[in-house]
Amino acid sequence: MIIAGVQMNVTLMEKTQNLHRITEKMHETAAEGAELTVFPECALTGYCFDSLTEAIPFAETIPGPTTKQLQQVCRELNQAVVIGMLEQAPDGVFNSAVLITREGVLGSYRKIHLPYLGVDRFATPGDRAFAVYEHPSARIGLNICYDSAFPESSRVMTLQCADLIILPTNWPSGAECVAEHAINTRAMENGIFYCAINRVGEERGFRFIGKSRICGPAGETLATSVGTEEEILYATFDPTRARNKRVDRVPDKHVIDRLADRRPEMYGLIVEPHGLKPPHRG
Repeated sequence: MIIAGVQMNVTLMEKTQNLHRITEKMHETAAEGAELTVFPECALTGYCFDSLTEAIPFAETIPGPTTKQLQQVCRELNQAVVIGMLEQAPDGVFNSAVLITREGVLGSYRKIHLPYLGVDRFATPGDRAFAVYEHPSARIGLNICYDSAFPESSRVMTLQCADLIILPTNWPSGAECVAEHAINTRAMENGIFYCAINRVGEERGFRFIGKSRICGPAGETLATSVGTEEEILYATFDPTRARNKRVDRVPDKHVIDRLADRRPEMYGLIVEPHGLKPPHRG
């Protein structure tokens, strides 16, 4: 399976223009043999909204008009796609990622960990448990941006048998360390493939740094962007590598299995309520 990651600029509050570019890039990646194409966080809408009132007109349901249009593109190209968008629901407006195939919406995710930045200052915190979706070629989990800073997110989906975690992201200046180190670490510690696709360009004073990356189960970098310009990354994905967690470095002398070697009875403090107040939230 070939994965493509589209590192691109996005125009705030220009859904039609952004969707047109997403469709163009899907045709480009399909021509290169990609079966799955990944776009950044909020690729449909832009990210740096100044209020919930400003953001609401650009949110839509999942499924909805955009997912239906992209389903038609997926059907035409025999491809799947992951995009970031704002989701309108009865219980709030969510920063969401959606996985679409020729059959429709295979799965969606509402961002659980919200930084005090951009539209996340006003979005409703994700209210659904982490989940893994059965694509014909892989078991796929979804996260968004800041989630990568919380290793529990990836570990839960690994325990749900994910082969691949996809992270649409909007890393701004200051997130270089996450981009350059955390993605490889999440892949290595879980023995999975990890695809983190960032945007580029500037939006309301924030500069987005690119540094998109696709990593393999040993933590190795399979593809990475070379700069802060628009770029498409490609990597070949073999899910059988993610399903064998045992690493025999020296037979009978150095063998590890990062799932079987866990000691969950020692980790109770991690899931205790913390009582801390997130920045600028009630």
